[in-house]
Amino acid sequence: MAANNKGAGLGYGLAPVQFSRLTRRGILLGLSLPQLLVLAVAVLTVVAGLYTGGGMGLVWTAPVWTVCAVLAWLPAGGRKLVEWVPIAAGWMWRSCTGQLIYRRRIIKPRPAGTLALPGDAAALREWEDPDSEAAMIHDPHAQTLTAILGVSHPAFVLLDPGEQQRRVSGWGRVLAAACRSGRIARIQVCERTLPDSGTGLAEWWRTHGTDDGSWAASVYAELIERAGPAGERHATTISLSLDMKAAARQIRTAGGGMRGAAAVLRQEMTTLTTALRAAELTSTGWLTPGEVAVILRSAYDPAAAPALERHGQLGRELATAGPVAVTETWDRLRSDSAHHSVLWISEWPRTQVYPGFLAPLVLSTGILRTLALHYTPIRADQAARDLRKKKTELISDAAQRRKIGQVEDASATAEYQDVVQQEADLTAGHGVLRVTGLIAVSAPTIDGLDAAVAAVEQAAIQASCETRNLVGQQAQAFTAAALPLCRTV
Repeated sequence: MAANNKGAGLGYGLAPVQFSRLTRRGILLGLSLPQLLVLAVAVLTVVAGLYTGGGMGLVWTAPVWTVCAVLAWLPAGGRKLVEWVPIAAGWMWRSCTGQLIYRRRIIKPRPAGTLALPGDAAALREWEDPDSEAAMIHDPHAQTLTAILGVSHPAFVLLDPGEQQRRVSGWGRVLAAACRSGRIARIQVCERTLPDSGTGLAEWWRTHGTDDGSWAASVYAELIERAGPAGERHATTISLSLDMKAAARQIRTAGGGMRGAAAVLRQEMTTLTTALRAAELTSTGWLTPGEVAVILRSAYDPAAAPALERHGQLGRELATAGPVAVTETWDRLRSDSAHHSVLWISEWPRTQVYPGFLAPLVLSTGILRTLALHYTPIRADQAARDLRKKKTELISDAAQRRKIGQVEDASATAEYQDVVQQEADLTAGHGVLRVTGLIAVSAPTIDGLDAAVAAVEQAAIQASCETRNLVGQQAQAFTAAALPLCRTV
């Protein structure tokens, strides 16, 4: 999915943007591969029934081809029934094999260098870079190495339009640099709300306040003590994931193994921090193992986050930062002290919007949530091939529809225009990114979670976005949305 600039913005310095539509194109006449396979089974069943038994054979085989037709055509929850088959099958398999419940083995320690995370994230390994002192997370299955950067920034919505446009252009250059690298597997931006421990207010009072024992000073100190823990704060991180397969030659040149991979990732880290500085985003430093441990623990156990911040030496071991207990259900997840639900931003704004369109989601108050944006760079040659293939398929589908007399719908025309615009942007030297948006919502009770999810869905509507609950895959989706580890769903 690529964002395209369209125009100059009605006399303002801020230019609107428009997102490409989520492709719903099939292999033939808009039908996907699962639909074609199921319909092929239905046709073969009908033909076999007619040849073997005539009309009675067609009747006897009716249950088979009727079920196939229903699976191929009947929608449910925004998908065809046949598309629910792999999700339901995977859910049933994990349910039968006991993979929906995770309990940490207290008396059996984890192997050294591993993260105490449930599910497929249990394979992740920790590597502390001696040069940058940053925590690097190695995924041996996906062959990636990830580092996490803390970022602070001013309130975007409070800036004037010209300054907003300048910062948007700077962020665009950051993403363009990632596209040109060829070694970046993914960039993940996490903006999360956390229960505030009050340490920020207390630190400000100690630095700037005048505690002279007066009545005003006493009232102010008491107000900070009471109001601090009841508030919430926002934290932003940018995770950078190195594709170790694509960077294999550079890793061998740097010495090979994890040290070589860390050296190559450090180069990308330096490039990213330089680009962020040009975009006027302030880096608070690459996260150490202790800081990453606090993020992981706070995601699964939000009630412990204020205590971990107040006591700087507690909960700083990655080997024990994972949850104690996790139970997955069809549409939510239960961890140590919270219930969670993960939403997928299935549709971005279809009309032109200004860059601050996500403000209703980002500025929502009273909700513990994490907004995660996954940017997957596409190499220029691969993007060109994909666009040519997609353009050819769209033209072929249009020709086939005209032959059979089917009227061309507006969505196919709009998708073709998106492909043409992306091809023009790629020719002009811009990069192509696939953007995936996930929202992890947390609450201490089920009723509180339902209310928070409803509020987030309403905020998404105000942001001109459409969200869907990732049912049947909540555990995997939570690691991708709530944890800044560049995981995929």
